[in-house]
Amino acid sequence: MIAGPRLSCALPPSADIVDKALLAEELGYHRLWLFDSPALFGDIWVALGRIAAETRTIGVAAGVLVPGLRHPVVTASAIASVAELAPGRLVAGIGTGSTARFTIGRNPARWSETAEYYRQVRALLDGQTVDIDGRPCRLMHLPGLGPERPIDAPLWLAISGPKGIATAAEIKPPGVIWTVPPTADGPWTEAALLRFGTVLDPGEDPTDTRVAQAAGPGYAAMAVHAAWQQDPSAVDRIPGGAQWRAQVEAESPRERGHLVVHEGHLVRLTERDRPLVTAAGAGITAMGWTGDAAALRERLAQSAAAGVTEVVYIPAGPDTARELTAFAAAGTP
Repeated sequence: MIAGPRLSCALPPSADIVDKALLAEELGYHRLWLFDSPALFGDIWVALGRIAAETRTIGVAAGVLVPGLRHPVVTASAIASVAELAPGRLVAGIGTGSTARFTIGRNPARWSETAEYYRQVRALLDGQTVDIDGRPCRLMHLPGLGPERPIDAPLWLAISGPKGIATAAEIKPPGVIWTVPPTADGPWTEAALLRFGTVLDPGEDPTDTRVAQAAGPGYAAMAVHAAWQQDPSAVDRIPGGAQWRAQVEAESPRERGHLVVHEGHLVRLTERDRPLVTAAGAGITAMGWTGDAAALRERLAQSAAAGVTEVVYIPAGPDTARELTAFAAAGTP
């Protein structure tokens, strides 16, 4: 890999996740992150356990765990179990959980709630007794029933905006996860940047079918789904957005729209979203990283200069192996 950020990847939990993890390990990816969106994908802890048991060198990561989905003791126990299977390889990120919570009809967690959840999970892993909802809790695993505390599993924080940056400055996690290029420095030593898109083959056009399938899910999720969640009428200003919104509203009333809008989030182009990508044309490249290998290497260099230590690539479309292979190859000088 080139000097600069390490290359990692992120995938949804799925039945074939072990095969994908083994390929990522073979290709030299530093770490494999898994999404935690139970309404959209399989269970993250089942998938991480399978990967931990079948791989040997690749790091495994939960990205990101969300307040309100699981009791802090449940989360801490799950982290402990995977850390025991993959000593020194596990990282767990915690965040406000926009998509994971939107898909169950809830808003993202408040930053104060997220900070409290982070502290509770960290304290439990350290072997402390923690007051949760007015009741003392701790991990009470006897020898042979769980790893000895303290459990050395780093907890990172996914951040965005002034409140997220301020929370990270207060908590001082060892690492942070950005969905946009870093906008601030902080007390953390590692910084991951999530990126989607596809590496273009020589002569390939951004409007080609393969490119639309690989780059389209990220475009739809970030340009349209996110806008709809904040204000449905906002999508009318996006190419194809008014027709898309009319279809969503025909399928489901507003209070149930979250049950259809986020399908395939970041990883698969649904038939509902396909016209959006067609209407955008080459505009889908405006979001994420879609370009040739030289353009990708330039973006990696820019990320390193901005303080990114790890770029986490989200492959999409029907051919994950092709996307992972092309991205890894493009990151090699």
